[in-house]
Amino acid sequence: MRTIQFREAVAEAMSEEMRLDDSIYLMGEEVAEYNGAYKASKGMLDEFGPDRVIDTPIAELGFAGIGVGSAMNGNRPIIEFMTFNFSLVGIDQIINNAAKMRQMSGGQFNIPIVFRGPTGSAGQLGATHSQAFESWYANTPGLKVIVPSNPYDAKGLLKAAIRDNDPVIFMESEQMYGDKGEVPEEEYVIEIGKADIKREGSDVTIVSFGKIIKEAYKAAEQLAEEDISCEIIDLRTVRPMDHDAILESVKKTNRLVILEEAWPFGNVATEITYQVQSKAFDYLDAPIVKLNTADTPAPYSPGLLQEWLPNSDDVVKAVKKVMYK
Repeated sequence: MRTIQFREAVAEAMSEEMRLDDSIYLMGEEVAEYNGAYKASKGMLDEFGPDRVIDTPIAELGFAGIGVGSAMNGNRPIIEFMTFNFSLVGIDQIINNAAKMRQMSGGQFNIPIVFRGPTGSAGQLGATHSQAFESWYANTPGLKVIVPSNPYDAKGLLKAAIRDNDPVIFMESEQMYGDKGEVPEEEYVIEIGKADIKREGSDVTIVSFGKIIKEAYKAAEQLAEEDISCEIIDLRTVRPMDHDAILESVKKTNRLVILEEAWPFGNVATEITYQVQSKAFDYLDAPIVKLNTADTPAPYSPGLLQEWLPNSDDVVKAVKKVMYK
């Protein structure tokens, strides 16, 4: 099996699907002539031409709306936001049109569209460019929300998202585009809504997703040296959420830590906490612990940013807390 970068996995998924279906096109800022702001569409303009790989002005509301309208008319657009921070300019089209059109039209219109781009912090980008919006979009009926953490999952899930007949929010990370991982050369698609157990364990369940899950891996290695066995679940899909995978793991380990790169109020971890305490309360041997960013806008200072984000040391402390150690 070959090893490729996250950005290459994304480009492969889009290109393979575009070769199969002429109704699929990519549109966004710098996706064509510049090969993508993060080179996630490298070579696609040369292969598919300017009618299917389309550079746009800096006008997210406009090109998001064009995408929704074209999806209503039989196309399958992939709309790239340079960052999901910029999606706030186009969020009216996503929430009020893409997500609701099937119901508002009485089923006359499907909206097979993918909105993709990076989410969360990416170093010293400041408060307005470092936000995680997974829980915002997951709060909206009609949307599916995918946040992969590695190249293999990214390719398989993006192919599934492009084939889906409903709008999908596909969230990546600027800090993962260079990550390398094994990806098969042969065709594969990963089912939307299925979590993956990345590491099996018996003492505590850690649930996470996206790039922050790397901190869980580091913590699990450290804790293993102290004979504490961590099971790590990668959600992969935030909505629909694989509650069964989480519940089955908690019933085995009896303890739960949730790691999420998002503000602490009303986030994905909050929903997981509710589901577990309502459906597996009798299996819990300790209160659930959720780890999030600090409850402030993201700082610019490197030192403050390091304190703002949850890290592997925080995960170790949380695991020991639920283990009463």
